[in-house]
Amino acid sequence: MNLFANEVIRVHGDELAGKPVGERIQAYRERRGMSRPVLAGLVGRSPDWLKKVERGHLLPPRLEMLVKLADVLGLHDVAALTGDQADTVSASRRAGHEAVPAIREAIEETMLVVDRETHYDVGDLVDRAAYAWRVWHTSATPRADVGRVLPSLLRDARRAARVLTGPDRRTANTALVAAYALAEQALAWVSDSTLLWLSADRCMAAAEQTDDPVSLAAAAWVVGNVWRSTGREDDALRLAVGAADVLEPYLGAEEDATRAVWGACRLHAAITAARLGREGDAFRYLDDANAMVPRLPSGYAHQWTLFGQSNADLTGVSVAVDLRKGGTALDKAEAVDPDVIPSRDRQARLWLETARAYAQRRDYTGALHTLQRATAASVESMRCHPLSRGLAAELVTSGGRLIEREARGLASQLGVLT
Repeated sequence: MNLFANEVIRVHGDELAGKPVGERIQAYRERRGMSRPVLAGLVGRSPDWLKKVERGHLLPPRLEMLVKLADVLGLHDVAALTGDQADTVSASRRAGHEAVPAIREAIEETMLVVDRETHYDVGDLVDRAAYAWRVWHTSATPRADVGRVLPSLLRDARRAARVLTGPDRRTANTALVAAYALAEQALAWVSDSTLLWLSADRCMAAAEQTDDPVSLAAAAWVVGNVWRSTGREDDALRLAVGAADVLEPYLGAEEDATRAVWGACRLHAAITAARLGREGDAFRYLDDANAMVPRLPSGYAHQWTLFGQSNADLTGVSVAVDLRKGGTALDKAEAVDPDVIPSRDRQARLWLETARAYAQRRDYTGALHTLQRATAASVESMRCHPLSRGLAAELVTSGGRLIEREARGLASQLGVLT
């Protein structure tokens, strides 16, 4: 059970005693700081449906839906929503994408014995990790395509890190850090939180074996992603700032990756501060990252984080949206050329953030057409992301009759039932 669920059940369990399922769902949702459209989108339903459930206008959801709700809300079992301890059902092992089971097996496999006679080419492992990341960034279906190469990479890198010694072992762990970092990206929003946490924790454990500050900071970037997505924004912010501090003494070195990971940690801090409502800190960290871009080659993009000018520009849009400055976000978005973003997933994210900005200004027609552009860039990414699903549902319920039919078609395309 995660820390949020522990605290909620410990502090609030008594006051929810005897409450109907709908009220319990609403209470946990509000304490999680999650809007109705976002929660509804994460479980593939409309905000109107969730509203009716919470207010008791519909019968309680079936068990399968309760499991989804409990998992998204970070609860260990359905009993937290039903109040019936006799009906405890684990909310773990969610697989919201076909790629999840194979990645899960590669991560969870227990390697009690490994063949120490097998030869491992650590250079090849590093190249395979780089290739897997290229697949992730260039594919319109990144999870599906990465799911075909990542499991074997994880297994081989794990075995190599077990049997090799000296510099080769450190290099194998470097490849393993890259593999676990990619697993975190692929599993986000489509797997249970337990598997996501395991990926991030193993990423950091492998980084600790590399004796490399860049790998440690990059792993902190991964862990911070998970912390931020599971409601631990303050911890995520401290980690991002601390990771950048670790790299400070090395910024004058020849390695571009050092400066890029420092910049990525600053962008991470900017987004996290924005979500905490800390506007001054958010823009300060964003300015820091932008100041680092000229110290990198023209057109540079880090292998994992894509840190470079286009990614810094995209993050500027995200920061403005998270601070609910829709006009500023649209101004920033107009200055970004989506064609220079070296990632289909990030291109889709630019369109999504722009659509969110339109929605904040209640320009639902603009939001609809921009979210359609995001979906055209990567329908898989938009089907998996809670923000896109939540926005799609909001467009159906709030966009008006003019766009209702088109909005319903988009919601259906993203797997949101209305």
